[in-house]
Amino acid sequence: MHLTQYSTFALRTLQYVALRDPEIVTVEEVSRAHRISKAHLVKVSHELGQRGYIQTIRGRNGGMRLARPADQITVGEVVRWTEGPLELVECFNPETNTCPLEGVCHLSRGIQRALRAFLSVLDDMTIADITINRGMLLDRFVPQHSGAQ
Repeated sequence: MHLTQYSTFALRTLQYVALRDPEIVTVEEVSRAHRISKAHLVKVSHELGQRGYIQTIRGRNGGMRLARPADQITVGEVVRWTEGPLELVECFNPETNTCPLEGVCHLSRGIQRALRAFLSVLDDMTIADITINRGMLLDRFVPQHSGAQ
């Protein structure tokens, strides 16, 4: 299984914003810190705002900050949103399935169990959990942020 770039950008944005809490963070800062295209992050941050994960502040000193506490945002909910339906195999989608083994295939059942286990782990992980080592994480960003704030 491979998460999309969009998922990783959303999670990296939330992680960075949580690391800098309570400061207001700009898309430019996240872009520099993670070496991600600002254009990609503009879309991600806009949707994070629309979905209630971040609060966006307009204007000269604008930016973003978490709209909910970091310990109330799970990685699982973000992945479900950014990945859409997680159809790892064709038979997971009844509308497009052409496999004649549906309902009797143990491989499909195993993959379903594996997906549930994967999501269960992500559901137990919050944005607060992925920022628990705040100092070590922020130290990695120092070269990209020399002179910033």
